[in-house]
Amino acid sequence: MSRHPQPPMTVLISGASIAGPALAYWLGRHGFRPTVVEIAPALRAGGQAVDFRGDTHLTVLERMGILDTLRRIQTGGSPMTFVDPDDNELLRLPAEFAGGDIEVLRGDLSRVLYEASRPTTEYVFGDSVTGLTETATGVQVTFRHSPPRTFDLVIGADGLHSHIRRLAFGPEEQYVTHLGYHAASWSLPTHLDLPRPGSTGYNAPGRLASATADRAFFVFASPAVSYDRHDHHAQKEHITRAFSPLPWKTRELLATLHEVPDLYFDSISRADVDTWSAGRVALVGDAACGATIGGMGTGTGIVAAYVLASELARTPGNHRAAFARYESLVRPYAENCQRGGDRTGPFLAPATRLGLRLRNTVLSRPRCLAWMLKQGQKVSTLALPEYPAHTGASAHTP
Repeated sequence: MSRHPQPPMTVLISGASIAGPALAYWLGRHGFRPTVVEIAPALRAGGQAVDFRGDTHLTVLERMGILDTLRRIQTGGSPMTFVDPDDNELLRLPAEFAGGDIEVLRGDLSRVLYEASRPTTEYVFGDSVTGLTETATGVQVTFRHSPPRTFDLVIGADGLHSHIRRLAFGPEEQYVTHLGYHAASWSLPTHLDLPRPGSTGYNAPGRLASATADRAFFVFASPAVSYDRHDHHAQKEHITRAFSPLPWKTRELLATLHEVPDLYFDSISRADVDTWSAGRVALVGDAACGATIGGMGTGTGIVAAYVLASELARTPGNHRAAFARYESLVRPYAENCQRGGDRTGPFLAPATRLGLRLRNTVLSRPRCLAWMLKQGQKVSTLALPEYPAHTGASAHTP
């Protein structure tokens, strides 16, 4: 008597930004049935530029078949210039300092990953997970709007403030550490008169007000504050209080803040999780080992998604072994990249005038700048296993 083939393993992924669609792509390629749930009603457009740097990032993008696409839509990098109140240049950093080998807008990257994964992925927008109950054969999942469903595995790819991590591992306070700064970004409704390409910024101790032609970016030192992440009015007031006395173009930039619909505001923080899996639930990207800014989170998330999906495909039916191998390979690499986020606030907005002078002096020296760029290349390098391009692994896990 012939055996009926096992149906494909089902995997729910929470988060449709970067790591989630990347993971969905690889799972679909290996014969799994991924579903991505995203609280936003649609893909988020625009946003800050994100970058990839080094052979490891570029290798994974090439294996995904999207490297050439990203090269066609890349920004070309974003030079960073720091000025005094009269707009005189104090420090200029080249495009590759912040832009790496390839820099693209976050919204453009999200769209490319979504299109690549869509043929094999079910996307559910405007919904979120409300409960997880693990059984011997799967995870029973309840949603805010959709009816309950059962999946073989659940993956949290929903960022630093991961809801899946809260449900399966514990409250956010156990894992997320505030690093002493906040960051805000929003689109500018009209083009600002900035004579230089890239971003131009003005510093006061503990504060940075900067802008490109169409986007503002502010960073400021601040203790942890309790705020509703959906209350943009309160966030705008917080930003205005921190920056309203500053000269340069700060007043002009703040005047645009109150009308924008796309404010991004968050603490500069990091996530540290003792173990990245619990039973049938695992974390990937910033949910597992993230930093708000400067921790190479985009490239790390792409690499981690590739490794996680490939390890699951290597041992169909044994998710525990796959989760363990994924974490043992990626964790040291991710933690090394993440350390860059610890220095982001003090670098962008040094707390003292002496700190500002030291940063500008040191980075004005070509040898120091070249050394920092070389270190960034080293940190972003991981010896990737040679995974098969397609295994067809799809059996249910016991």
